[in-house]
Amino acid sequence: METVRFETDLSLFKYDNLEQLPPHYRGLEENERSERIEAAFDALGDDVVVLGHNYQRREIIEHADCIGDSYQLSKWAAESDAKYVIFGGVTFMAESADIITDDDQTVILPSMEASCPMAGMAEALQVDAAWAEITAETDERIIPITYMNSYADLKAFCAEQGGLVCTSSNASCAFEYAFEKGDKILFLPDKHLGENTAYQLGMEDEIVEWDPWDPESKDASKAVENDVILWDGYCQVHERFRVEHIEQIRADHPDVNVIVHPECRREVVEAADEAGSTARICETVEEADPGDTWAVGTEIHLTHHLQRWHPEVKVLPLCGEACMDCNAMRQIDPNYLTWILEELVEGRERNVIEVAPAEKELARVALNRMLEI
Repeated sequence: METVRFETDLSLFKYDNLEQLPPHYRGLEENERSERIEAAFDALGDDVVVLGHNYQRREIIEHADCIGDSYQLSKWAAESDAKYVIFGGVTFMAESADIITDDDQTVILPSMEASCPMAGMAEALQVDAAWAEITAETDERIIPITYMNSYADLKAFCAEQGGLVCTSSNASCAFEYAFEKGDKILFLPDKHLGENTAYQLGMEDEIVEWDPWDPESKDASKAVENDVILWDGYCQVHERFRVEHIEQIRADHPDVNVIVHPECRREVVEAADEAGSTARICETVEEADPGDTWAVGTEIHLTHHLQRWHPEVKVLPLCGEACMDCNAMRQIDPNYLTWILEELVEGRERNVIEVAPAEKELARVALNRMLEI
């Protein structure tokens, strides 16, 4: 059963035009690199905007024109007049920027290695096969919802099947939209965000997981007995947090407040004081009273940024020195940024991310449905 009308490929092979960092850029020291980056900015002027995701390292954030979460950054790019949008993030984020920016704007991903593992856990070709298997078992309408952390072709797939995109802050609204349009939901790729959203809506008894990696565990006839089918994907950073981390930090800091990202496991979200998107985490620390203590369960670089930006608040990484950064985000090395900018000064575009027209059109439909809810 063919459900995807547009051509697509595995994410590993989508962007064979992306290049590695030339050897003579690999040994740059920070002072020299910063001077060269600023010189390139002076030469390019308003033709370039650099977007820095909250999870980027300090050396990228310091040179970013805008700092925020993935969709927020894409919106800023679309609102700018910059000819070149350099996305300090991962591939799916650069794709989202390309979807919503004007055709005369060029989106660049500094490093070819910056590919989100969670997005790769739900390839459109793989989802298409599962969709055929699941929908064959029921006459009820299933609405697919994909988290923003997914590739453009999966967003396009969801649009084609009457579904939409969601962020971590509006997932519950996306669920409500889907149940107005259909009878069941296939949520992907992040099972933890899907589970936490279902609990938020009182649907904890209607959840089943679909594991695409284990053929023996899949049973489409049993899956459709439930209203919320969760794709078995996850964020490798957020899944590392455990209830024990919360218990330990409360023992070490009795006055601590704990906030975690909803990509964390259900039991971690339940044990925390609050859960919210990266934007909500930033707002919570920003609005905290001087002297408050907040432990943050998300990517370690955002915790470090919050420590620097709000020295009046004690901001702690939830799992201490065991907290890790996002390996995909780490690939946006500041040496890559130097190279990309200096190539633009010379009139050469490197590592351009361009979504195929058919995918772009459908993915924009899924995004627009999200904006309407």
